[in-house]
Amino acid sequence: MPALPLTDLPPAPSFGATGEAPSLVGLTREGLGDALRSAGVPDRQIRMRASQIWHWLYFRGVTDFAAMTNMSKALRESLAESFTLKRPEIVTEQVSEDGTRKWLLRFPPRGAGRPVEAETVYIPEEGRGTLCVSSQVGCTLTCTFCHTGTQRMVRNLTAEEIVAQILVARDRLGDFPDIETPQGAVVPSEGRLVSNVVMMGMGEPLYNFDNVKDALLIAADGEGIALSKRRITLSTSGIVPMIPRTGSEIGVMLAISLHAVRDDLRNELVPINKKWRLAELLDACRAYPGVSNARRITFEYVMLKGVNDSLAEAKELVRLLKGIPAKINLIPFNPWPGAPYECSDWERIEAFADVVNRAGYASPIRTPRGRDIFAACGQLKSASERVRKREREAAAAT
Repeated sequence: MPALPLTDLPPAPSFGATGEAPSLVGLTREGLGDALRSAGVPDRQIRMRASQIWHWLYFRGVTDFAAMTNMSKALRESLAESFTLKRPEIVTEQVSEDGTRKWLLRFPPRGAGRPVEAETVYIPEEGRGTLCVSSQVGCTLTCTFCHTGTQRMVRNLTAEEIVAQILVARDRLGDFPDIETPQGAVVPSEGRLVSNVVMMGMGEPLYNFDNVKDALLIAADGEGIALSKRRITLSTSGIVPMIPRTGSEIGVMLAISLHAVRDDLRNELVPINKKWRLAELLDACRAYPGVSNARRITFEYVMLKGVNDSLAEAKELVRLLKGIPAKINLIPFNPWPGAPYECSDWERIEAFADVVNRAGYASPIRTPRGRDIFAACGQLKSASERVRKREREAAAAT
């Protein structure tokens, strides 16, 4: 389905761009307190005011200080002069025939850079709705089956920009409670529509650890967005040294982008394997803080015809994962222009799943969603490009 023209979208002010007031979105509680202190809020009021603003930002979803009616008008006006709460610009919104939604969001320049764009995907399912969030613009990992990997790394997204993806989705879905449905919301506000968040969009989250950590802890905070950590999943291609910190400092569910059972093949499909081999990766999974049968690690395995889909490889997968509380997601390959692979035949995928299931592992076959709008797993990409060095230098000189 074609992208909706911008005239069909509700008005959405852009983020505070370079030179404009900083945003309060994405700050930790401590950072929010420091920002209020810098704006002249007395120390004795910092904790109370930070809690009030936190509630308005993340529980109620407001974008205007004037709506924060439990604070004085003078304080609201002062905050509005010092800070912004604006959302990123929605460049396009696409709706798949299966109900999946994809937003292309434009974020303002940082420093001497250009505005950049990243994609966010919402997948409605029976009883839940999953939001696939990006952590970077582009990617450094060049996984050969992934469309994002064909885009050069542009920059990390900030905690503000990561959290904003959740806020934009909830705006558009009418998902904030106790307020009127936002102007132009695309579905009625009934129940909780964004019930799960997965860091499986553009980029490698563990190469942007600090920003991802702050954003996910905001998402899990019980006085705001209030998502259970068991409903937040971080997917990594295998940045082994950061896996223990993910468990101990963030505490969300872990997914591993595995895709091969031999180092030689994984070196080709997921080149970061040349740095951290399968044995090291799986040892880190066995030691993941909090892992148990109730908190299993998900292993993602894209099914590539004639590449990694033999029954011998299914048996080796079972052997490799022995001793790890695990679920194995089999992902039919989602094609993209110029892709060097084909999706495995459905009969082969089912036979592969049978081998894994008989070994006692849950092995669901992921139903492809949003393929018609390139919103499926491995299909995300934006047109943002890295700013050239000479352009950065020219901008810094002006």
